[in-house]
Amino acid sequence: MRYLTVLARPGEGGVFHPLGKRLSAEPAITREAIHRVELLDEETVLSFAEGSGDRHRYEEIMDESPSVTDYLVSGDDRWMAVSQFEPTDSTRRMLERQRESDVVVETPIRVEDDGSLCVTCLGSESDLRDLFREVTDDPALSFEVVETGDYDPDEGSFARLLTTRQQEVLEAAVEEGYYNTPRESTHEDVANAVGIAPTTAGEHLRKIEERVFGALVR
Repeated sequence: MRYLTVLARPGEGGVFHPLGKRLSAEPAITREAIHRVELLDEETVLSFAEGSGDRHRYEEIMDESPSVTDYLVSGDDRWMAVSQFEPTDSTRRMLERQRESDVVVETPIRVEDDGSLCVTCLGSESDLRDLFREVTDDPALSFEVVETGDYDPDEGSFARLLTTRQQEVLEAAVEEGYYNTPRESTHEDVANAVGIAPTTAGEHLRKIEERVFGALVR
């Protein structure tokens, strides 16, 4: 079995869904990941997603959206949300292709800061090639290949949990002695090594630790 990791973005001038665009543009909310998404028989989408930030602002946006049929949120600063909404044509086509394909989409699907989706698909070489050919023919979608290779379910591949920037920050933190005992560097040292702000370095390190430690205990 092979895996293919891509960054999925809407095509030029388009969006996956107006609801997702609005949530991504809201500074008080961070869309963390999609743990499950399914096209239902009644032509609505059921989504189980993870977010953080201002839960009440999230609820306001969901209440105001005409495409949302129903939703439920659990948690405070970091929360899980189940929602049912009407898809756009491009979203429906994408989910129909995935449902009809032998390719498995690995979850969670990570949501990047710009709203793009980091998706890993599992399947045979031919299945992955056929699916990728189909979706790249859709002008409403844009895909960038991040990584591909042989899939080993027993392999502790923590690096695949992280974005490219997070991997750079982690490598810098290890090299600077951030995880040594006693600690030999600060967020500012890591930030200087990568060329980012200290607050940004701290946020990246928090997310890195959360993803890696979460994978260890699942």
